[in-house]
Amino acid sequence: MSLRPPSHLAGATAAEAAFDALGHEILAEKAAALGRAGQKVEETLARLASNAEEDLRPLLLKEAAVAVHAYFIQRELCGFRKHDAVIREYNIPRAVLVRLGAT
Repeated sequence: MSLRPPSHLAGATAAEAAFDALGHEILAEKAAALGRAGQKVEETLARLASNAEEDLRPLLLKEAAVAVHAYFIQRELCGFRKHDAVIREYNIPRAVLVRLGAT
């Protein structure tokens, strides 16, 4: 497979073009990983919300906290530092946030 540099890099050296292509791939993978982490948060929070058994609640809280923590880390790797909007959007329960050390 050959790689053709974008038109704005036509005058760039081969090393610069390769670096830009690599940077583009890294950004794409960061975005994909963020999407997968968000999906995991949705799944774990749905399981937590739909469960009525008290004996499973601590396990589901831990699972949700791990998923939310991983999502927050991935967001920070993408350059997003504030999580307030995400906490509201996903409606992350306070019990999960407390497990992360957030109040």
